[in-house]
Amino acid sequence: MDIKKNITIISGLSGSGKSTAIAAFEDAGFYCVDNMPVALLPQFIELPLNHSPEISGIVFGMDLRDRGFITAYQNVFQKLTSDGHTMHILFLEASDEILRRRYSQTRRQHPLSSHKTISDGIHDEREQLQNLRKQARKIIDTSALNIHELKAVIFKYIHENITISTMQTHIMSFGFKYGIPKDSDLIIDVRFLKNPYFIPELKPYDGENEAVKNFVLDTEEAKTFLKKYMDLLDYLLPLYEKEGKAYLTLSFGCTGGRHRSVTIAQKFYEHLKLQGRQVSITHRDKGD
Repeated sequence: MDIKKNITIISGLSGSGKSTAIAAFEDAGFYCVDNMPVALLPQFIELPLNHSPEISGIVFGMDLRDRGFITAYQNVFQKLTSDGHTMHILFLEASDEILRRRYSQTRRQHPLSSHKTISDGIHDEREQLQNLRKQARKIIDTSALNIHELKAVIFKYIHENITISTMQTHIMSFGFKYGIPKDSDLIIDVRFLKNPYFIPELKPYDGENEAVKNFVLDTEEAKTFLKKYMDLLDYLLPLYEKEGKAYLTLSFGCTGGRHRSVTIAQKFYEHLKLQGRQVSITHRDKGD
């Protein structure tokens, strides 16, 4: 049987966050391949592993690391579309200043700057990818996004453009001192819980650390809150789905976004995951 594929191409400028975007797609159940030559794409999508019902779609990271990309991608993409496959192009970019800063911080070499400056490489890459950018389904400027915010943008894009079966719930932890996440549907303030920040031996760690988790969760207030709010969500989520809501973002906030909100967000993520729901999580202000 000839199975038509749902194919997403992630491309864009070097240093714009393509690896983070690919990782987000992988977390959402997509089969992801980075830096495969575009000429091999038609053969790859015929492999049996792409027929698995657990796979939401196939994602390929493609850019100028493939020296034959510019000359070959147009014909390959047109052929796949004419064969009935669904093609999405997601294009990532950032300002020249931000790209230069990212390359300076990572000390990586730009793929087009082996005999030039980084600025020249960025300029040449923009020029060569200009036509592909015009064909993109969505263009994401990552200049002002950290990796956690970019993942949240990708999760939302996935559900709005690709996954349409059931509601996607995204859980985010954040710090109020850095501002409330813009795309939040429900904001839950957990600053009433005991704060590990003031415990010297716990302060250096984040909310995924076992000792921090035990400190936050081992109180009657935390246990009561989890039970009551999980019961509320179990009641609300089917109602949101019945209404036709496609995407729901739950944002859990504490003061700095490193301890309490991370621990609590993770508990809600695990709760919804056990129910078989489509759920993803990011910790916006936890740090790396």
